[in-house]
Amino acid sequence: MSNMAEYPVEHRVSELFAAAKAVQKNAYAPYSHFPVGAAILTPSGRIHAGCNVENAAYPVGACAEAGAIAAMVAAGETAISVILTICDSIEVGTCCGGCRQRVREFATADTLIYACGPDGVRAVFTMEQLLPTSFGPENLNGFVS
Repeated sequence: MSNMAEYPVEHRVSELFAAAKAVQKNAYAPYSHFPVGAAILTPSGRIHAGCNVENAAYPVGACAEAGAIAAMVAAGETAISVILTICDSIEVGTCCGGCRQRVREFATADTLIYACGPDGVRAVFTMEQLLPTSFGPENLNGFVS
């Protein structure tokens, strides 16, 4: 795929939405019945998607954002330019607290996070808005070599 600079983010949101919606259909959510899809756009222009995968032992399930991040890292990438999530709730569904921190690991304060429902984009946030004064890799500078 071409460099992201050739395609402004606003032109890629529909691609992210389609990728997240497609993978949401594969979510394994037999307990919550709350399927979620996520799609990440990286600086290279590639899109990586993931869905939630629940488990009868609830704490060992995985969120859609975690799956998309794992796919991104497995593909050799470590930076999130944009992330989009989709769920079917009536209210705006945003990343859970744990996923906000997971996203933060690979994002910057101005990384855009789109929260969508089946009808499209419902809200757009920056990483700073969802996790203000967050702890990230740069906080460890000088402590870890």
